[in-house]
Amino acid sequence: MKKTKIPFEAQCWAGRTKHSGVQFMEIFFQFNDLAASKERLNRIMSYAVKRNTWIKEDPSAIVHFRQSMQSFVRAGYLITLKKKKRRIPIQLKKTTPLLLGLLSEKEYHNPLLVFKKAFKEYSVKEFDYFMSGMVYFSLGVYDNLPERNIINPYIHLIKMLDAAHLILERRKKK
Repeated sequence: MKKTKIPFEAQCWAGRTKHSGVQFMEIFFQFNDLAASKERLNRIMSYAVKRNTWIKEDPSAIVHFRQSMQSFVRAGYLITLKKKKRRIPIQLKKTTPLLLGLLSEKEYHNPLLVFKKAFKEYSVKEFDYFMSGMVYFSLGVYDNLPERNIINPYIHLIKMLDAAHLILERRKKK
């Protein structure tokens, strides 16, 4: 049986140097703002489930965003593959709900839990399938809706964006 290997290179900004998952996330956030990424993902999702409407953005921008999100998911998976436990400690007296976003308090203190939980539930290919399907349904008018549960992968992606942003912020403070 032939082993299949998941490509971890960043498709949108491919280069010849090797990077870690955190470096891929830094590159992702250099090209995409956190709030804009969450908003675009939300728009893609809402237009995908609406019938008889399609997103009014440039299709090439939507496809480029899908490719960058696929690279982001692969970077998150690469982080979970690391053998040694990396915990990003932070001491907070009181955490406000506004600061947490969709993350639980435990996930806020250790953002790597978000990635581990997401990849325990879904594979990289399933996240790719989800993003491709959502882009497909948002760019055209179709009578049928997506056949799978689309809410859970969407929530995982939003949480992964928040967790990655937290990891990068805490890395800068060191």
